[in-house]
Amino acid sequence: MNALATPFLATRNLARRLADRSSDYDELLRMAEGKRFVLLGEATHGTREFYRVRAEITRRLITELGFDGVAIEGDWPDAWRVCHYVQGGDERDSTTALDEFERFPRWMWRNREVAAFIEWLRVHNASLAPVDRAGFYGLDLYSLYRSADAVIRHLQRFDPEQAAIARQRYAALDHVRDPQQYGHQAASGLRPSAREAVVAQLLELRQGNQPTSADDGIDVVDAQFSAERNASLVVNAEQYYRAMFEGRTNTWNLRDSHMRDTLFALAHYRLRRGGTGKLVVWAHNSHLGDARATESHLRGEWNLGQLVRQAPDDLALLVGFTTYTGHVSAASEWGGEVEHKWVRPAMRDSYEHLFYSTGLDRFFLRLDTPAAKPLRETMMQRAIGVLYLPESERASHYFVASLGHQFDAVFHLDETTAIEPLEAPAQWHQPEAVQIAA
Repeated sequence: MNALATPFLATRNLARRLADRSSDYDELLRMAEGKRFVLLGEATHGTREFYRVRAEITRRLITELGFDGVAIEGDWPDAWRVCHYVQGGDERDSTTALDEFERFPRWMWRNREVAAFIEWLRVHNASLAPVDRAGFYGLDLYSLYRSADAVIRHLQRFDPEQAAIARQRYAALDHVRDPQQYGHQAASGLRPSAREAVVAQLLELRQGNQPTSADDGIDVVDAQFSAERNASLVVNAEQYYRAMFEGRTNTWNLRDSHMRDTLFALAHYRLRRGGTGKLVVWAHNSHLGDARATESHLRGEWNLGQLVRQAPDDLALLVGFTTYTGHVSAASEWGGEVEHKWVRPAMRDSYEHLFYSTGLDRFFLRLDTPAAKPLRETMMQRAIGVLYLPESERASHYFVASLGHQFDAVFHLDETTAIEPLEAPAQWHQPEAVQIAA
């Protein structure tokens, strides 16, 4: 018997074909009832359909189940400007609200699907009381200097004397204004570490005098919470960039632990403000699928999906997304220009090839039932991040995983298209003509 026969039959029996209607997500909405977090993944950072489906699901989670925030694999200060816009801020439009997303890869959040979603969220929020308005937040920790600057700006508004102290503390970071250079120099002893100074600033912000009012009409509770998140991010980012060159700490674990802490702090904050504290997360499958079901677990790595599942109440729903072939927006090197790349058909012995072989094309697959047990088999799975390197396809983009343990459900689409950046270069509109045989 073919080794894939049992997973094949399980997929054929359990899959629900998508019809491009809102009802495609009815079963997932039922699964989300009573959940605190719904984590919506993606197999690439540059696929239009993944963004579009996540947006459709999120609209329903917000309007039907009372979810009151979206947390993304993006930096806190960048997303905070979007949050201000969707909650009634004075940015000109959704494109302007996304202007803070300047760091590579800009297309990951500065794209047409995200702009359309945040425009919808602003319209949705317009008829609601401030406490009921859904927000848009960042979970990542790359914004070391922008977060430090945001803390200083906050203190300058409410306590100029403390702002001066913060400048002195953060000055230990400022000799290069490049996080990786700082990390290298601090780790090698070329410069003193800023660790003690940035921790002291976080503690001061948490324990010091809290602002009670503002002349410019700003919500001081929101402002204080954002400042604390930025100060916490500075602490964790300083450790992250230093650890890159010390070699003793797993930087992946530092990053996903920061995401977990930010997500939980955000949920608690939303509850304190009178909301539901129920959040949707948009990030890559590699962050949101339970790491214990993948080969990364053997390297001692964990991720956000695992950490949220391990929380005492375990009120999380983990949803993955896969594709067989198509096109993707990705770069060929770190910091490079976005390209419109053809995605090779998935390799045999992968989940993506298995799903393609069913002939079902586009479907939703529930994995949390006994009938899905065959899909707990260990197979290859593809992951494309901000880089796509087809010349080293197997080594660069495949890992081993048990899908049925990794996710509670998955959406599969045989062929997908590239997300369109808001500032797409001219050559992006001309997909690669040369297609390498799978």
